[in-house]
Amino acid sequence: MSETAHNVDPEELARFGKLASRWWDPDGESRPLHDLNPVRLAFVAERVVLRGARVADVGCGGGLLSEALAKTGAHVTAIDLAPEVIEVAKLHLHETNATLASPLAIDYRLCSSRELAASEPAAFDAVCCMELIEHVPDPAALVGDLAALLKPGGKLFLSTLNRTPASFAGAIIGAEYVARLLPRGTHDYRQFLKPSELAVLLRRAGLGLDELSGIAYNPLNRKAWLTRHTAVNYLVAANKPTA
Repeated sequence: MSETAHNVDPEELARFGKLASRWWDPDGESRPLHDLNPVRLAFVAERVVLRGARVADVGCGGGLLSEALAKTGAHVTAIDLAPEVIEVAKLHLHETNATLASPLAIDYRLCSSRELAASEPAAFDAVCCMELIEHVPDPAALVGDLAALLKPGGKLFLSTLNRTPASFAGAIIGAEYVARLLPRGTHDYRQFLKPSELAVLLRRAGLGLDELSGIAYNPLNRKAWLTRHTAVNYLVAANKPTA
């Protein structure tokens, strides 16, 4: 399948593949993901019953959210197109399960959202897609795939960056160049989506927007929390109508 059909930028895959070996290092390049993960998990867990649910984690990376979801009792299918991060996710899951009486239920797959939607349409109670949509060439196609994965009545959870001067200053200048929390070039400001633009993509995919919430983050004390302000990072909850 071509890169266009996969909806992937090979430079993006290579960039995240280089981070794979330190994905689970809370003080490494993925530090912000570690700090934001509890807030994202809580946002999902407060809006859908996870125990026993089938959940897809699209763009799972090294599995931070995947493992957190599985620890709530969800049956997680986690996908990514970077082979290095999928291998790291599988290895960390093996190490985690070695310490648990009941192993976590995570099915890691090296595949695209389009492939998963084609093989398992309308199969998931919830779909999570965190910090991926701003990295793909065709955001509308990604949202269409996410919608196709959901059962009627299912919930979609997305996080991304707003296209504002505040996000440019905070997520690119501050995080990549000043504080060096992220490698330079991690984000392209032109690919950031305003909430209104994302809402249009959701409607076109047949989804209803339930809720929009900002995420605040203090890198000095490593605290993250939900906020009304969506100028930088925000979370979206959407639903697939039952009829």
